[in-house]
Amino acid sequence: MSEHRASGVPHRIFLAGASGVIGLRLVPLLIAAGHDVAGLTRTRVKAKLLQSLGAEPVVGDVFDLNTLCDAVATFRPDVVLHELTDLPDDSTRIRELGAANSRMRRQGTRNLLAAAKAAGAGGFIAQSVAWQIPGDGGQAVEEHERAVLGAGGVVIRYGRFYGAGTYFESELPPPPRVQVDDAARRTLVALDAPTGVITVTEDRVC
Repeated sequence: MSEHRASGVPHRIFLAGASGVIGLRLVPLLIAAGHDVAGLTRTRVKAKLLQSLGAEPVVGDVFDLNTLCDAVATFRPDVVLHELTDLPDDSTRIRELGAANSRMRRQGTRNLLAAAKAAGAGGFIAQSVAWQIPGDGGQAVEEHERAVLGAGGVVIRYGRFYGAGTYFESELPPPPRVQVDDAARRTLVALDAPTGVITVTEDRVC
């Protein structure tokens, strides 16, 4: 994959995780910036929402590699943007159900990278976290980042989200943190970034 994309040029963007807490904020921002967006979601209900926001909805499962490759190839993206997580609605169960998110960071990332490569996408951008996670979850983060960077992609390390629709709607999480709408706006700079790591937190501007 190429390490840099021309600044200001509209892209075709395949957004995996388009119906998630940051994905739903990214879609209208990307559309407003002139990009064509396909949004991957697992349900038809959320597909209708994505369509109403201006994206081309794609209903599918990132773990179904053949179908995923077909979907990405059909859209012919310039950039694949990986904002997928598999987190419980109840934040108190994150540790208990953490294996699902680790699988997303391992197998989900591998599948998206494979689909992007097969489709000839020039860029790959993936979300990560700006804090240390213990145990296997932390190992999954390291493997995820290593795979993305090894493919010439960009890793965005977000702080803990707060704001509407997050685990912290009415209180601030411990640092590193970032307001989720601000995080979405700052994600757009990654579209033109060379391969590497971008940190998106309240106390960082790079």
